[in-house]
Amino acid sequence: MSPSSPPRQALRDTLWFPCYLLAYLLLERLPNRPWHPTQLPLDRLVPFCPWFVIPYCLWYPLLAGTGVWLWLRRPAAFRRYMAFLAASFLLSALIWVLFPSIQNLRPAVLPQNSPLAALVAGLYRLDTPTNVFPSVHVVGSAGAALAVWDGAGARSPLTWAAGILAALICLSTVFIKQHALADVAGGMALSLLVAVPIYSRRSGKEAKASRHRGRETA
Repeated sequence: MSPSSPPRQALRDTLWFPCYLLAYLLLERLPNRPWHPTQLPLDRLVPFCPWFVIPYCLWYPLLAGTGVWLWLRRPAAFRRYMAFLAASFLLSALIWVLFPSIQNLRPAVLPQNSPLAALVAGLYRLDTPTNVFPSVHVVGSAGAALAVWDGAGARSPLTWAAGILAALICLSTVFIKQHALADVAGGMALSLLVAVPIYSRRSGKEAKASRHRGRETA
C-alpha cells in the first residue's frame, strides 16, 4: 500500500475547487447574457429516459470516491487527477464566460407518478440549462476514468468499472436532457486536450508500476 499524500499537500491540490465553485455560482446568476443555443436537430431524436438520472447522480460519488482512493493509495496519481480536474473545470468556466451557452431541450411536462421523473424535476430546479458547453459532467467522468486507469492499471476490474460508469454518465446527460450532444462532444474534446500533457508526463517507473498492478488484478 502506497502512503497517502500529507493532508497539507492534499489541501493545496484541492484549492482549485472553491475557485471553480465560486465562478460557477457567479456565472449562473449573471443576467441578460448573450446565450448561444447548443442543441441541434439531431438532439430531438434522443428520447427522454428518466432512469438515466441514476448514473447522472452517481457522478458525484464517482469523482469523490476516486479522489479519496487515490489520495490514500496512489499519491502521484491523485496529484495528476487534481491537476486534470483543476485545468479542465477552470477552462470550462472560462469558456462559459467567453461563450455563454444554453440548451432548450428539457420537456415541458414530465411523467407523473414517477419517482425518477420527480428526481429529474428536482435537478431542473437546482441546475439551470445554461453554461452547458462543455459539459463538466462529461469532463469529470472522463477525468475519473483516466485517474482510475492511472492508479489501478489498464487491466484492472476497477478501471473497467470506472470506464463503464463514466460512459453511462456521459450518456445520461443527453437522455435526461441536461445537455445537448454538442456539449458532450465539447466535454470529450476538452478532456483530451487536458489529459495529453498531464498523463504523458508520467515517469517510466510510474507507468511500469501501473501496468504491473493491472496484471495483478486482471
